[in-house]
Amino acid sequence: AALHEAKLRGRDRTEVFTGTLRTRAVDRLSVETGLRRALRRDELRLHYQPQVSLETGRICGAEALIRWQHPEHGLIGPGDFIPIAEQAGLIIPIGHWVLTEGCHRLHLWQTELPNGSELTMGINLSGRQLLNPHLIEEIGDVIDRSGIDPGRLEIEITESILLDDVDRSISVLERLKGLGVQLALDDFGTGYSSLTYLRSFPIDVVKIDRSFVDGIGADEGNAAIVRSIVELSRSLGLRCIAEGVENEADLEVLRQIGCHEVQGFLLAQPLTADDAQRLISYDPQW
Repeated sequence: AALHEAKLRGRDRTEVFTGTLRTRAVDRLSVETGLRRALRRDELRLHYQPQVSLETGRICGAEALIRWQHPEHGLIGPGDFIPIAEQAGLIIPIGHWVLTEGCHRLHLWQTELPNGSELTMGINLSGRQLLNPHLIEEIGDVIDRSGIDPGRLEIEITESILLDDVDRSISVLERLKGLGVQLALDDFGTGYSSLTYLRSFPIDVVKIDRSFVDGIGADEGNAAIVRSIVELSRSLGLRCIAEGVENEADLEVLRQIGCHEVQGFLLAQPLTADDAQRLISYDPQW
């Protein structure tokens, strides 16, 4: 337990074993064991948070977000198990499941909904997945088997992951682009080298981190930052999506500065597949 904690905190350090470390180790092992069971017993779920175009006021896509339907603890959010899945190496099979399920859902929407061909599906890619040597082949195979239009699939990768190894990241992204998918830079603005590397990555979409979006209706400083990101994105020919929109004032500012799309609790919380499909079919306008 102490060894694991030392590695987790950056290696080359000393950690003294305590009862707290033992509790963490036991909890971590319990989650890891449960996740292995979850993969076998189909306990994982995807919820979908709609994204709205500010040009049309209509739903234009959704981001797929994983949940764990635990047999004892109910629905568990990703923050409580994804970090452990990363450490245990389970993120590869979990990520493959998310991709397969998300593409299957996108295919259903494309074939069953009147505006389905115009919808996009955002699916997150973890750092461990980015290092998977078979990643490109696996994504290409899922696209082929699902029958989706690859141009409507958005692979979301966080800025911090890409900056770990810029040259390798660019190589992987270029191979992903070869599949015909869209690439989204997630949590934009949280890294120190955002502007430096933005032109280097072959991306299509910039997702503005919620920490900048929250309160821009009353915070001129954050509003100026978001305005700069939107203007920069537009000048580079990139779509811009603002995350974490939770009030009308923030939405109005984003509309005024020309942000392309938004998502957040003001518009819709992450929904089950059936609820998301019903909402898209209803075709609400904002």
